[in-house]
Amino acid sequence: MKKLLLFISLLFIPFVFAEETAPITAPQNIAFENCTKIFAVNKEKLFYLTLASLSANRFTVDEVQTANGYIIFTVNRNKYLAAVAGVDSSNSILKITPCNNVYNFPPGIVMNTFKYIDLNLNTDIKL
Repeated sequence: MKKLLLFISLLFIPFVFAEETAPITAPQNIAFENCTKIFAVNKEKLFYLTLASLSANRFTVDEVQTANGYIIFTVNRNKYLAAVAGVDSSNSILKITPCNNVYNFPPGIVMNTFKYIDLNLNTDIKL
């Protein structure tokens, strides 16, 4: 009897303690504050790291404007704008926003881009 109760309780424990979070691939309402991040690199390096991140995440790059520091890319038929601006000589900001201004999209688009950049901040960029 004890073994049966233990077996039944083990079946239901994962359901009781399971955390209810949406996956990063499901569309969610994203706050504008979560779409921006300051990095401790100059504007040019952040621009190239952003371009590398979009490529590594297999997003389709539609337009690149190096003079103004923006990239337009597509994920699942939705277009996004990645804008890079310098804060000062050693810090830059990256802002990723949907082109249609609807902030209901998978948060993984922004999170994965920021994570890739964070992981590669200290790598040398060779042109």
